[in-house]
Amino acid sequence: MRLFQIPQSALLNVVVRVTYRSEWPDGFGARGWKLDIALDDPEIIASTPSPGERINTSVLVHDILDHYVSGFPPSGHRNEAMALIQLGTRTGSDPRPDYEQMVDEDLMHGVVYGESMRSFLPPRVVQLLPLDVISGKETIDFLVNILGHDSLRSMFVERFFELGYRGVPLAQASWNRHGLGYERSTAIGTCLQWLLEEADQLLVNGAFSFGTGFFQIDNQVCQITLKEPLNTAFNKPV
Repeated sequence: MRLFQIPQSALLNVVVRVTYRSEWPDGFGARGWKLDIALDDPEIIASTPSPGERINTSVLVHDILDHYVSGFPPSGHRNEAMALIQLGTRTGSDPRPDYEQMVDEDLMHGVVYGESMRSFLPPRVVQLLPLDVISGKETIDFLVNILGHDSLRSMFVERFFELGYRGVPLAQASWNRHGLGYERSTAIGTCLQWLLEEADQLLVNGAFSFGTGFFQIDNQVCQITLKEPLNTAFNKPV
């Protein structure tokens, strides 16, 4: 595809700044990209442009469209519940495996990111808890004793779905505020994925260890502009 420059005035709707490193100092040595708004969040690991096995866009595109544009911060279980419904709407993926993974790895061990266990639980379940049960681990131990492990696990998965679908009107309103058509999310996601792969390949081929830039997102065309270590831009019609 031929690349061409588009005046910045034609791409005013959404600007999302990103940073690339060949190796992030995060304890994992990850190569990839992060949103600048999440640079200081240790829960957010840099991601490569590779799409998932079941999903045709990458984690960074998920962070841009299903979190940032949809109005959900990039960390926290409640935010991820809502963002994964957006991912499913955009790509046709089933959020259940991701919900189950978060339940098994975090919630069943008493860990909830972004809020307390009590505030995350459905009100009908909170009513079962004694006042002296405070920590997340104490809450899980108590509920396993009265509900059983499998029933509690199923309840958490359904809670993720409940919270996720609550976010649909919030996301639609956020896309509208950004001047973007919610019905364009699939096409915009595919466009951003192509741009990300092009920019990433340029940095990899040049053996660059660091890069900064920004996406500009519009209903008709999207662009990624690299500012460091070189100044160039790629764009593509949606």
